[in-house]
Amino acid sequence: MFTLCPMSEAAISRLQANRDHGELKLDLMGETLWALRSGALWWPREACLIVSDLHLEKGSSYAMRGQMLPPYDTRATLSGIAGMMCAFAPKKVISLGDSFHDGSSEARLSADDRMIIRHLVSQCDWYWVEGNHDPLPPVSLGGTSAYELKIGPLIFRHEPIEKCEPGEIAGHYHPCVKISGDSGRSVRTRCFLANEHRIIMPALGAFTGGLNVLDEAYSPLFPDGGDVLALGRDGVYNVSRQKLRPDRVKPKTRWRL
Repeated sequence: MFTLCPMSEAAISRLQANRDHGELKLDLMGETLWALRSGALWWPREACLIVSDLHLEKGSSYAMRGQMLPPYDTRATLSGIAGMMCAFAPKKVISLGDSFHDGSSEARLSADDRMIIRHLVSQCDWYWVEGNHDPLPPVSLGGTSAYELKIGPLIFRHEPIEKCEPGEIAGHYHPCVKISGDSGRSVRTRCFLANEHRIIMPALGAFTGGLNVLDEAYSPLFPDGGDVLALGRDGVYNVSRQKLRPDRVKPKTRWRL
């Protein structure tokens, strides 16, 4: 069982202000948000932690189809969330859809992981936003389900809408970026994609893949290309689009959402 250890307000303020801890400040509709190197967002005014695309029990889903993956993705993902809750002591947690990989994920949860989820959910106002993988999040684990959620000037939904009101925070696309370095080598990592109207969050799940931000699927949502905030080992970094590179994929094998 995880034990949460809330920090004082002064300690949280220092963490939010200290670039060494890996945060990068974002402004959306006059609200200050912090992009965390874990792939989550922290909204100080609402004491709200936002995560997306956990895809819990993806490993067991693949195992059912004969593709044996290490069965530890759920525990790894929950451990990361527990650590963030310990650091920030949120009053709200919003999970932006595809929290579970499929409709039978709840049944495949181990007893320990089920207990961990219930414990985490009990610590705050927890919201399960409906996703395309989990249109009916399990009610037995606690929390509140919603198709979309509006708090102040911000609206939270799983799949972004092309022509929507400003202030949208969404997931679904699992944005990733391939960056070319000065040495000629490249690195591929998860990222946030943002502009003045919306933020698309990276997937937090341990076994989730990603869709390169240069893919045409993003064009209707970000006609200007948007700002790319890459997750690095030591922080979140605003990456020049000149350094972005497409993935090399074979025809008809593009990653599916």
